[in-house]
Amino acid sequence: MKFDIDSFNEIVATLTRTRSRTVLTGFGIFWGIFMLLFLIGGGAGLRQMLMKNFDGFASNACFLFSGTTTKPYKGMKEGRNWRLGEKDIARLRIMAPELDVVTGTVARWGTNTTYGVHSATGSVQGIAPDYFKVEIPDISFGRALNDVDLAQERKVCVIGERIYNELFPDGSDPCGKYICLGSSYFQVVGVNEASGNISINGRADEKILIPLPVAQKLYHTGTNVDLICLTGKDGVNMSAMGGRLRQIVAREHLFDPTDERALFVFNTSEMFSLIDNLFKGINFLIWLVGLGTILAGAIGVSNIMMVTVRERTVEIGIRRAIGATPWDILSQIILESISLTLVAGALGIMFSVGMLSLLEIITKHEVIFQIGFGTATLAVVIIAALGVVAGLAPATRAMRIKPVDAMRDE
Repeated sequence: MKFDIDSFNEIVATLTRTRSRTVLTGFGIFWGIFMLLFLIGGGAGLRQMLMKNFDGFASNACFLFSGTTTKPYKGMKEGRNWRLGEKDIARLRIMAPELDVVTGTVARWGTNTTYGVHSATGSVQGIAPDYFKVEIPDISFGRALNDVDLAQERKVCVIGERIYNELFPDGSDPCGKYICLGSSYFQVVGVNEASGNISINGRADEKILIPLPVAQKLYHTGTNVDLICLTGKDGVNMSAMGGRLRQIVAREHLFDPTDERALFVFNTSEMFSLIDNLFKGINFLIWLVGLGTILAGAIGVSNIMMVTVRERTVEIGIRRAIGATPWDILSQIILESISLTLVAGALGIMFSVGMLSLLEIITKHEVIFQIGFGTATLAVVIIAALGVVAGLAPATRAMRIKPVDAMRDE
């Protein structure tokens, strides 16, 4: 396609003559590109905001907690209560080798904690060190609990960020200091600043983590646990293991393996999959609305170019008479169409990026509301392609104009 300074001047002159229609049609392309890219960037930022609630949590985790039987089984009536224990943990480790982490927890909510004149209310959770593979900590002071704490049953704890802020409002290092949990004193060995909002036995910022054996003795649970936390090895689908896990536990506690209320199984993989599917649907709707708006703008461009060709019938006929080839006429009309769509599209891209940057400022840059380079490039390609398509019909009409017909029209 030939493009020189004369062709450029002709395009500018044409767009100037029809500036009112050009502005109106260009606005359609501008608005379509803006809506498409702004919604894509906004959707990505919204997904990131939602996923921040699950920061630090394993995406392939599974949680087991006991309930009440609802089906009779082997002569036992429904309505029977039972509890998970350390034997269940050992059994799952042996009978389900595809599991990576199998660990138990004991928790109590609403525990009053004091340090000097300061107090806070949070949840106490007894854990083993491998629990940190399920809920990854963000240690700002000191360290996490370790195997030595567990083996020696040390009265030590790791406190969440909110507990730390309320007990130590001066921002000092709390490690080595003793806080009172109810009527027992524990030495602080670390502060966990994990910010995830997912609540398993309480939110991370309001938890006080202590060794599991200490919690079992403190709350007189014996070898029982409130919750068993599991993660699968790479490639293991935890969602598909629910029935098998229920069978392993049911064999020991004598309840129907099909009784879903006797043993509750919660998979984080299902939750992450639900979010992914939700945003796939949202992205589909975004592209559908955006492309529909852009297509409407392209149709407007085609109509404008058709009117322009009709108004320039004499001019095109004279050019044909003095030697212009059909390809010259075709290329000029298509270039005019592409120029209109590219200018309007470029303005739409810049405006959408500016508005997304404003959203980042509003959220204090905690979330990235932006489009990728590949998305912007794809938008430019779509604009150029629609410019070609929009110019084909007017260009074909212009190419068929004969000099004699043009003179007769004059």
